[in-house]
Amino acid sequence: MGDSKKEEQKEKTKMKKQFLIALAALLKDKNGCHSLREVATALFIVIVIISWIAQQFFGKEIPEFMFYSLVGLVGAGCFGYSIEKKQV
Repeated sequence: MGDSKKEEQKEKTKMKKQFLIALAALLKDKNGCHSLREVATALFIVIVIISWIAQQFFGKEIPEFMFYSLVGLVGAGCFGYSIEKKQV
């Protein structure tokens, strides 16, 4: 009984570490360095998804200009990333 709890705890810890590693890899740029642009773009994507959920399921309206500005920032971040050349 005690061994199964320890194994479950180890598995949970392993999953948390894998999630953090995946998140850290997601926030790196083409050169493998952490970039504020990737963090900001990921944050704006999360905000857009949360605002969409709030609008669809809870009836909370957000001003249209705020939605378009957030989507524009995400688009600018993705576009800037796509034209950036990898440094050797």
